[in-house]
Amino acid sequence: MGTSGVPAGTGSGGVPRWEHDYVPPAREHDFVAIGLGPFNLGLACLTAPLDDLDGVFLEAREEFSWHPGMMLEGATIQVPFLADLVTMADPTSPWSFLSYLKQTGRLYPFYIRESFYPLRAEYDAYCRWASTRVPGTRFGRTVERVTHADGLYRVRSRLADGSTETHTAPRLVLGTGTSPVLPSALDGVDGPHVHSAGYLPARDRLRAGSSVTVLGSGQSAAEIYLDLLEGAREHGYRVDWITRSPRFFPMEYTKLTLEMTSPEYTSYFHRLPAGTRDQLLREQRSLYKGISSDLVDTIYDTLYRLSVSGPVPTRLLTGTALTDASWDAASGRYTLDLHHLETDRGLRTTTEGLVVATGYASRVPSFLEPVADRIRLDGRGRFEVGRHYAVDHQQREVFVQNAEEHTHGLSAPDLGMGALRNSVIIAEMLGREVYPVEQRIAFQEFGVPDDLARDVRPAPTRAEVLR
Repeated sequence: MGTSGVPAGTGSGGVPRWEHDYVPPAREHDFVAIGLGPFNLGLACLTAPLDDLDGVFLEAREEFSWHPGMMLEGATIQVPFLADLVTMADPTSPWSFLSYLKQTGRLYPFYIRESFYPLRAEYDAYCRWASTRVPGTRFGRTVERVTHADGLYRVRSRLADGSTETHTAPRLVLGTGTSPVLPSALDGVDGPHVHSAGYLPARDRLRAGSSVTVLGSGQSAAEIYLDLLEGAREHGYRVDWITRSPRFFPMEYTKLTLEMTSPEYTSYFHRLPAGTRDQLLREQRSLYKGISSDLVDTIYDTLYRLSVSGPVPTRLLTGTALTDASWDAASGRYTLDLHHLETDRGLRTTTEGLVVATGYASRVPSFLEPVADRIRLDGRGRFEVGRHYAVDHQQREVFVQNAEEHTHGLSAPDLGMGALRNSVIIAEMLGREVYPVEQRIAFQEFGVPDDLARDVRPAPTRAEVLR
């Protein structure tokens, strides 16, 4: 798509005309989606067969790429293959994982493999397959600015050759993903430390040193530790794993716990006060940010196997927080000051390599600054997300994907719930359900059942629910 009719040249004072005298054309799309990870890609697949909903999907990268820095050999995703782009909304969709396997000749090998969990590289290949075939995707478009006039959002993006495109629509869907988070102790610290998001490109450099330390407590930290542990003796380095968690928590994957990803738990969580929600998320970390139990066992088994030949060059520390860090360029080493939380004692270690697997966080994109008055933020500068995933004051124009963990709970980053969220967003944009939106799927009840409540309160209005 070209520049959407934007006239070339500049106006007075060298200011581009689109800033001044350009009148946008009639509505170009029904919505503009910004960012193309699995969630917005799922939206593209689910809207592809709809004649009355036209969207364009803008992505800064030149091709689809899902966590390339963690594409470790043999690693699987942590959800079953049903948690693909579309199946939980439309099991008959041609964009399902099973459809991909059939079209690529891999369906029977996957069946014989007898595992519900696709390889991470296989899931990435599936998403690439969909992204190059589904209509409306535009790669190599870095969104720079979003404005609003005459009921339309105008989204300007820049291409690699320096040219720009402008797309207009009455609605936006933001799927810009989350950004790596580093501990505050590393603020302003130089040196070649690497976040887990960039692990693979740095692996050879890390293995070439004499020591590597992994900070973090989740799946990524565990996978990186195991990957480095396997090569420690061969390459002659020591690898340590330090976590502030009191133990190496396995992800709780019991079935009644999984009901906490249900629509009714999400609604219950959304109605809670913000402070209560934040506290619950801290308490629930092991439910969705822990380590798969199989991986915990594999790490132990690997340590046991390596110990047959003598002491393993490693150290594992739990309940230990990073409090300060410094980098000495002359020695090529970090000094890490640590605090053991249970004994309230300090300790110190040094390391050449440092991998920080401390997670990700959602941020409000800077390109929204021109329309900041249309977006709702909470007291901490986060999106104030309505129950149906809208963040604008009218609750019908700007929707978010995976930016609502603090308002909707642990289902926000769950690949398996992406299709349900997209079903809701599609229904909000069209004013009707295209894909059935389940309201109750759990056996258990959350909160106080109405028929058991002693302090009877009126049911919330739709406006209150949307808030």
